[in-house]
Amino acid sequence: MSRMSILNAPGQQTEGFCMVKSAALRTDSKGGSYMDLVLADAGGECVAKIWNYGPSMGMFEPEDIVKVRGTVTIWKDSEQLKIERIRQATEADQVDMSRIVPCSPQDPTAAYELLWRETENFKDQDLKRLVQYLMREHKEQMLYYPAAVKLHHATRGGFLEHTLNIVSLGKAVAARYENLDGELIVAGAILHDMGKLTELDTGRLGIATAYTAEGQLLGHINIGMAQVRAAAELLQVPEETAVLLEHMLLSHHGQPEFGSPKLPMFPEAEVLSTLDRLDAQLFEMFTALDGVVKGGFSERQWALDNRQLYQHGRKGVQ
Repeated sequence: MSRMSILNAPGQQTEGFCMVKSAALRTDSKGGSYMDLVLADAGGECVAKIWNYGPSMGMFEPEDIVKVRGTVTIWKDSEQLKIERIRQATEADQVDMSRIVPCSPQDPTAAYELLWRETENFKDQDLKRLVQYLMREHKEQMLYYPAAVKLHHATRGGFLEHTLNIVSLGKAVAARYENLDGELIVAGAILHDMGKLTELDTGRLGIATAYTAEGQLLGHINIGMAQVRAAAELLQVPEETAVLLEHMLLSHHGQPEFGSPKLPMFPEAEVLSTLDRLDAQLFEMFTALDGVVKGGFSERQWALDNRQLYQHGRKGVQ
């Protein structure tokens, strides 16, 4: 278990903002009440106690953002935080969420607006209406959802970060190959993971902890295809346009063992599938190499064919 960022050395007082991962009211050996909590921030987590707890101190639930003051103690060789004061955070605190939960470096509102501007430039009005309709329908979730429970872009705002990366890469590829339909690539990139907004069981802090029942039973590919089909019928988008987008969603994982029952069958679908895999793997590589010294190797990465990755240290070298 990694260490919370706000903690000082044992015996010292600490103060800062964090989130509640769990909270339970318990009874000690003398019949008194105490609150048993697990607190966390972007650095890690810690067991915490509120001794001599009374209702006037407030109730706390998972995903509450709180400000705490307490002293770090050692109990059975593990750190605990003895809480002296605790309260719910307020808007006036202007809590930096990147210090509480792992967050995408992208500003979500700016990322959404950038994607919207891309669709405003579409010459194909059917693609424009379809994509903008689905973006409006899912805007609230798009602004904070992750792209996964674990692995790539499993951070607050990771959904938009991953989507924007693929849109940017797709535009660059389309600019190089004149036979590609750049608008179709951008539309497919924006919509390819939209089903994850239903598939992932995500709390208000933007961290997915599990899959919804619909996600377990159908998966985000089938959910996304159904969303495109329903929107196309509602907006009276031509069948051919809808089918092209549906195929791009159906095939974007590339191989049957990765969840796609069809291989990409036209160039734009191939571009989307390739860039989706590229962005996911680069995220995994960058994460694995974070903190590895120059000339060193990472731990084996099971998500990357059990490879050890080499840190060459040449970041930013042109």
